[in-house]
Amino acid sequence: MPATVLVVDDDADLVRLISRFLTLEGFAAVPAANGREALAYLKGGGQAQAILLDLRMPIMDGWAFRRAQRADPAIASIPVIVLSGVADLEGMRDLDAASTFNKPVSLPEMAGAVRRLVESDAGSFRA
Repeated sequence: MPATVLVVDDDADLVRLISRFLTLEGFAAVPAANGREALAYLKGGGQAQAILLDLRMPIMDGWAFRRAQRADPAIASIPVIVLSGVADLEGMRDLDAASTFNKPVSLPEMAGAVRRLVESDAGSFRA
């Protein structure tokens, strides 16, 4: 069964592009348009071995999502890779992300980071 990656971004075109690329790379991709939708998926029993997270989104941004995720022991251990157009990487340190990519993102590099996360901790993340 392929590892599931939750793709959280309000740019629907980018989510489709990333999801297609991840599928070609052997992953299962689950889209979410904002942090609230992503939390609902995870708290509703949805599985994810990694999360690709945009920071600037309506309804619930990436920072709020990350605070809520870390506060919930059932989903806190799922690793996060931040994808952002925010130039201030200094402000992202508090997110405790496994990796950070500036947009526009290199899809092969991003997929490689996801693969390393999933393979290094195979089976240890659940949501």
